[in-house]
Amino acid sequence: MGKVILDWKTAEAFITDAFVGAGVPREDAEICTDILLESDRRGIESHGCNRFKPIYIDRINWGIQNPVTNFEIIKETPTTAVVDGHDGMGQVIGHKAMSLAIKKAKEYGMGMVVVRNSCHYGIAGYYTTMATKAGCIGMTGTNARPSVAPTHGVEGMFGTNPFTIGVPTDEEFDFNFDCATSITQNGKVEYYERIGEEVHPGTIIGLDGEPVEGDAGVALKKIRNGTAALTTLGGIGEALGGYKGYGFALAVEFFSSVLQDGDYGKSLDGVGENGEKVPYHLGHFFIAIDTDHFLGEELCRKKAGDIIRTIRASKKVPGQDRIYTAGEKEYEIWQQRKDSGVPINESVQKEMSKVRDDLGLDYKFPWED
Repeated sequence: MGKVILDWKTAEAFITDAFVGAGVPREDAEICTDILLESDRRGIESHGCNRFKPIYIDRINWGIQNPVTNFEIIKETPTTAVVDGHDGMGQVIGHKAMSLAIKKAKEYGMGMVVVRNSCHYGIAGYYTTMATKAGCIGMTGTNARPSVAPTHGVEGMFGTNPFTIGVPTDEEFDFNFDCATSITQNGKVEYYERIGEEVHPGTIIGLDGEPVEGDAGVALKKIRNGTAALTTLGGIGEALGGYKGYGFALAVEFFSSVLQDGDYGKSLDGVGENGEKVPYHLGHFFIAIDTDHFLGEELCRKKAGDIIRTIRASKKVPGQDRIYTAGEKEYEIWQQRKDSGVPINESVQKEMSKVRDDLGLDYKFPWED
């Protein structure tokens, strides 16, 4: 069947109605939908509609994620806050937390909010974009289920732990560096399984210390049962700097747990003592730095734009005609997709049709013609 384009209006309406049907209040459902579809707008299909059912709808149905979010501030100062998300919708928790950090930054120059007991919050770059649109430098990160091995280790001890930074520029898009501290993410391996692509060499390590290659579905099962793990940025060992990715991953783990007394490492595997599914209890952090409290938003945007334009204009590898900066490719993908829609692969088509039928929603999808 292949990929079929689903127009943005239908995608937005259906996903919102599906979240509402699963018990999410409509205002919260709209936030969840916007963050989910922003992944597809940017071409990050591993975190968009691809994860709609298995990460969010299924977890609500399993009873390990609460559709109604209780965003509880348990400690607050003028520039900081500690939040308990009570296993609610990660996107709603993330949106409220970054909004609070931005509000504090606008008043006091800087704001930081840390969160415990949350769930998967979608693409981290959404929250740094919230900051840059407000004229702030933004940072966020999250810990995740343990699937990444430390340097010289073969056991998944921490998550893919993205560390994301956004800086306002004077271009049509802001600088937005959004990536995991592992070479690849679980979502990418899940996506490779769906589209029949093999895992990329060097991204997964087995218990024997050798790279795991071949079928993505087999590799994913090995990661899940603890017989393989993802590798940190830099890859296996120290030769190409794997210890640097390891260090950044631990930094995110610290920010995501030590300031709010949150869970970490293997306690985030979503499995109880008897093998039952349990909430993930993830931790996040959100930082906003208001540029107007320094030398002003206009100067910041101009200077940041000058820097990235200088980099793009530098000498290139023979055969390459462009040097990109973070956020540029995603902006161009959005320009290509904004008048058409989101590409839906065959397995996700089946999942969306099933969610519709289970909830009794009145939608007809283009792949059913």
